[in-house]
Amino acid sequence: MLLTLLIFSSIFCVQAQTSDASQSEKLKALQNELAERQRKLQSNLTSAEELKAILKRSELAIAATAKALNNTQNELSHNSKEQASLKVQAENLKERVAQQQSQLAAQVRSAYMAGNYDYAKMVLNQDDALRFERVLTYYQYFNKARQSAISQFRSDIQQLESINKRLEEAAVKLKALLKAQTSQTEELKARKEDRQITLAKLNSAISSQSDEIAVLLQNEEALIKAINEAEEARQRARENDLSLNGLSKFKGTLLVPAKGRVQKLYGKRRQGQVRWKGIIIEGAEGGAVNAIHQGRVLYADWLKGFGLVIIIDHGEGYMSVYGHNQALLKKAGDTVRSGEAMALLGQSGGQAYPNLYFEIRHKGKALNPMQWVDF
Repeated sequence: MLLTLLIFSSIFCVQAQTSDASQSEKLKALQNELAERQRKLQSNLTSAEELKAILKRSELAIAATAKALNNTQNELSHNSKEQASLKVQAENLKERVAQQQSQLAAQVRSAYMAGNYDYAKMVLNQDDALRFERVLTYYQYFNKARQSAISQFRSDIQQLESINKRLEEAAVKLKALLKAQTSQTEELKARKEDRQITLAKLNSAISSQSDEIAVLLQNEEALIKAINEAEEARQRARENDLSLNGLSKFKGTLLVPAKGRVQKLYGKRRQGQVRWKGIIIEGAEGGAVNAIHQGRVLYADWLKGFGLVIIIDHGEGYMSVYGHNQALLKKAGDTVRSGEAMALLGQSGGQAYPNLYFEIRHKGKALNPMQWVDF
């Protein structure tokens, strides 16, 4: 057993060293790639459209890394809970095994002192037939009870060994998860820095007010087009396995999509004649973005001006829109429950700070979220 553990530990150490080297090389290659990209941006007169394309790639890469990091953190949490549960089980089994050892020792001593250790002697010493039958019955009962106790003792020992093995495996997995978390955190940091440089370059390229208004109008058109195309695809697929009864019965009671400070922007002037169609919720980066009500994911992708977007179909022409996400946890076609996490709050779509852009629409028309959600 000891030799096996030593061999296993040696293999793991070699694998861990190889993994560390691989992760270090991967991060170094990433840093070199991003540095080269920024050198090109600084030396060339890159157009706004080219910069938008670069920003999209950057934000999609951030999303993939953030999602991987989120999965790792969930696994770490599960691993920690599993180890805590296994340790409790192990302590309970140790206590039970100790009690069984004590009881078996007492039974052996009692049997020895009563002379029951010699079955032949017990038979020869019985002159009374009735007494002999009673003692024999007792002896058989005592022997069965002792065998049962021994069997339970062996079973508990095996179970304890199994739990200790699972604890060792959990500890090894924990070490690997912590290394993955460190690597993913460093990669996320590097990609965010790259995005910030690209975003600054893009903002300087779109400088005039007329340019800003044109961009906002293009973004609005892109969102409407995405909704229409997704709706047409859903109707062609005829996905009617989920009962979607709309939101009209739940006006004013819908769940809050994210924690944070709410900016009540709906209907206010944004630029020129362009007005806000939704609200902004300023929150913590990586926080959960939850479905306001049950539905089906109609759209889940990066969209110009809105970054990583999820659109939920609630039925009867009602939809909810969630933009500026850091990462998406659901894909088109997935069903979601009320309050279920669908994305991580972020600042994609060229945002300067983490926030959720949120809309509610009915048959394409934007509704005031403040009248529908129970803030």
